[in-house]
Parts: sequence; C-alpha cells; structure tokens
Amino acid sequence: MAKNYFNRYVWLIDTINRHGHISREEISRLWEQSSLNDTGEELYERTFHNHREAILDTFGIEIKCDRSLGYYIANSDDLEGDGIRQWLLESLSMNNLLNESSDMRDRILFEKIPSSQNWLPVIVNAMRDKKTVEVTYQSFTRNEPSTFILHPYCLKLFKQRWYVLGRSDGYDDPWIYALDERMKNVIPQKKALKMPAKFNAANFFDKYFGVILDDRKPSPVKIKVVSSQVRYIDSLPLHGTQKLIEETPEYGIFEYYLVPTYDFRQELLSHGPDVEVLEPEDLRDEMKADIAQMYKNYGL
Repeated sequence: MAKNYFNRYVWLIDTINRHGHISREEISRLWEQSSLNDTGEELYERTFHNHREAILDTFGIEIKCDRSLGYYIANSDDLEGDGIRQWLLESLSMNNLLNESSDMRDRILFEKIPSSQNWLPVIVNAMRDKKTVEVTYQSFTRNEPSTFILHPYCLKLFKQRWYVLGRSDGYDDPWIYALDERMKNVIPQKKALKMPAKFNAANFFDKYFGVILDDRKPSPVKIKVVSSQVRYIDSLPLHGTQKLIEETPEYGIFEYYLVPTYDFRQELLSHGPDVEVLEPEDLRDEMKADIAQMYKNYGL
C-alpha cells in the first residue's frame, strides 16, 4: 500500500506540473484513465486533499487551487531556483512516464537502482509520518548484520543508489546507509522521529560531492581540464559550487568549495588524464598516491 501511495503522489505531481493549471474534474478523469489505477478506483475528494498534504510534507511541493484556473504548483518559482527539488520534479516526471508507458519498456532503457523499490517507499512514508524505522543493515565490511532504530532525516540519490541519512538510537551524529543489498529489512515504528532543530538536507550535503561524510571543513579546490572536456564538465557540474574561472584554447580551470572526500577523488580519477588537480596540495598528493598505486597494480 505504501508503494501504491508513493506512485500516486508521483503521478499527481507530474500531472499538475505538466498541465500548469488543471481542474479537479480533469485530474479525476485522467486518474480514471491512468495505467497506475489498475483497480479503476475513483480519486475521491478527501483522498485528493490528503495526497496534497502528503506531497507537501514529503517533497516540499505545494499544490494550491485558483478558482478560475484550477490546481497548480504554488511554489514553482522556488523550485526552479532549487536545483535539488527541480531535479526531483524532473525525476518524478520521468518515473511517471515510464510507469505510464509499460507497453514500451523494451524501447526505453535506464540504469537500474539496486533494491530501492523495496525500502524507498517505507522510508519516505516514515519521514512523512514523522516516525522512526527499525533497520537491519550489513555493511560490506561486516560479517553479520545489525538491527537498530533509525531516525530518518533525508534521502539522497547518488550514482544509481539511494541513501538515507539518519541518526540511530545511542549515537549523537547521523550516518548514511545505502538502500541496496546492504539494507536487509526496514520496519515502520510508532516511535516519534526526532529531527535536529532547523535541519536542512541540502545545506547538510552542500560541502560534499557524494555520500561519504567527513569532519573536515570545506576548502577551495582547483582542477585543470583539457579543452575537449571543458564543455562536458561545464554542462553537468561535478558540484554545486563549480565555477569556470579560466579558459584557454588548450584547457579550462574549474574551482570548487567542498570537502575533497574519497568519492570526489574517485570521480576525478574516472576522467583519467583529462583532469589534473592543481590545489590544494594535499589533495594533489593523494591523487599522486592513487595513480602510483594504479601504476604498480599494472606492473609498470
């Protein structure tokens, strides 16, 4: 049931977003025709408004009604200036398109997200209901799984894997857990979720490239990119702070302000000789050590 409701929220957000303004009657008509409505169930007035409230709590997307034009996304201007929520709208729209186009699944290829369909709806609903979850989790470095109560703060998608950031009972600091094969089970709990005062998910991850947490403070990072790859990296920034500060016919220099964690180094290494770290010096040394070890691994 939780997964069905999650798909309904996705469908409703995408339907209103695509139409701009749409009447309650038109929403009901489209829902009756939707392939997601496999039972032919009517979208009742009370259910519709419950969905609106859940969408606001879960996604921060506010659906309001203009008596002359119909329902619309009231904070769409805010969403356009919010990269994360704008990405969310686009992702939800694509997800809905795939669900509605089941007869074309063999012609639409996408990257699989491991196991997320098992746990994502459960955690989303727990966050919406402000409740904890009991998690059974086994990291790749552990021989046995452990079970604990988790206060889920937020979700983050990174490199085709969903992660949940949260604090487990008995610990002061939050940690991050992958919603893949490491997550063995998630059970909703009645215990209330305790969130830190004024917690903001986007602000929390602003200083990181990915999902590896680090106590270090962010610092300026500069990389040199060969000219053939400048437009590519400029069109899909590695981080929200990315700035192209210099460009010549031979190369471009990008600047960032972040914590240069392990996953950021891995991203830079994935570009091979097209990218060179200029500063800070300690990151440059770490890259040298990684490259030297790779050189050694190949017997060179």
